[in-house]
Amino acid sequence: MAFDPETDGRHLDPAAASSGNWMTDHRARIALEESERLKRKQEELLEQTSARRTPAERIRLWERRHGLKLPRDAHHRLIGIVAHQTDLALDQVREEQQRRSARLSGDATVVPAADLSRVT
Repeated sequence: MAFDPETDGRHLDPAAASSGNWMTDHRARIALEESERLKRKQEELLEQTSARRTPAERIRLWERRHGLKLPRDAHHRLIGIVAHQTDLALDQVREEQQRRSARLSGDATVVPAADLSRVT
C-alpha cells in the first residue's frame, strides 16, 4: 500500500470522502461539542452560586473552574472575589479557610461548617 499525500496516510472511506459529508459532519460535531462545553460551563456557574450547595462545595467549584486554590491568607484580595463569585459572605469564605487550615494542621477540635441556609 502506497502513502497517499492527500490523506496523510490515513485510510478514509472513499464514499464519505467523495461525497463531501465528512467536512460537514466534522463541523457539526465540533459545534455540538462547543455547545455542550458552554452548557456545562453555565451549569457550573449556576451551581457555584446555588443556595442548595454548601459554602465548601461552592468554593471547590470556583477553584475547579479557575484552576486556583483558596488562598490561606484571610486578608488576600482574592477572598473578596471568591465571596462575590460564589455569592457567599466574606465570613463564610474565611470560615472555610479556617476549616481547611485546621484540617491540615490536624486540629481535632474543628467542627465541620454548618450550612445555616438550610435551617428552618
